[in-house]
Amino acid sequence: MSTQTVSPHAGDKRSVLSRALGGSAGRSLGLIIALLALFVIGTITAGDRFASFDNILTIIRFASIIGVISIGMTFVITAGGIDLSVGSVLGLASVVATLSWVQQFATSTNWIVMVIVAIAVGGLAGLINGIVIAYGNVVAFIATLAMLVAARGLAEVLANRTTQIVIEPGFLSAMRGELIGVPILVWIFVVVVAAGWFILNRTTFGRRTVAIGGNLEAARLAGIKVKRHLMYVYILSGLTAGIAAVMMLARTTAGTSTHGTLYELDAIAAVVVGGTLLIGGRGTIMGTVLGVMIFSTLTNVFTQNNLSTSVQNIAKGVIIVAAVMLQQRFANRSKK
Repeated sequence: MSTQTVSPHAGDKRSVLSRALGGSAGRSLGLIIALLALFVIGTITAGDRFASFDNILTIIRFASIIGVISIGMTFVITAGGIDLSVGSVLGLASVVATLSWVQQFATSTNWIVMVIVAIAVGGLAGLINGIVIAYGNVVAFIATLAMLVAARGLAEVLANRTTQIVIEPGFLSAMRGELIGVPILVWIFVVVVAAGWFILNRTTFGRRTVAIGGNLEAARLAGIKVKRHLMYVYILSGLTAGIAAVMMLARTTAGTSTHGTLYELDAIAAVVVGGTLLIGGRGTIMGTVLGVMIFSTLTNVFTQNNLSTSVQNIAKGVIIVAAVMLQQRFANRSKK
């Protein structure tokens, strides 16, 4: 009696190449091609100064702050949520970390105090979001919208609508320095990306995040403590906003309530363009990084060619719509 081995793809009439390109590899390849195309366009239109090492570092440095926020946003959207407050939380954290008494305490002890305060503010805001959404059963859109308004208002009150200058020399020398020729801000971005990738792809926390976004009720029946996990996800998003606030202080040497304005939209755009499903259940850290780099490179190309921000925003809108349409196409193809 002969035994036949049935391939798991026996019912799939598509070629191996088609299946590969229809998955995560295909989406990443498309993003890489788009990024390379932007580099070619930038080199042709702006000349050698665009392709210089210094300009590439400028692009990555510009992407780093949004990139860190986008890593936290990737977890939130993968879990089926949304966080509209990250930009305002960044602004609030930058203001609290530069209050005179905080800087004085940092000067008398260690500059790391400012870093801890900023990250703690972000984590606290994320905790509030998580409790309201998970245990208060408030829709994530409404809860984080409320935090967006409240955090920005609190930042304005604390700063008295003024810009607070960073005067702690230890913070400035440490955070504005370089390591083997690469700015510290870029290294922070790299570390956050590596940590985010590991957590999402190699830990139980990451698998539970994907499961909750794919089917919340099924995840609950499988024994996952959904409410608690969602709270943790929003805390993670708040922590990345706090880290981004530290980076913003290093880049601008000032804390103000206007920091982070509309950053939440840039982060969501980068995450969606990167291939994370808006409905949850699928997330990709490397896709998010590529999405951030695409928008950062696009901005640099427009800046190098002295083109208006209005045209740049139109281009961003087209890219976002195209990304969502591709997501729908991939989703429909996977159901066949």
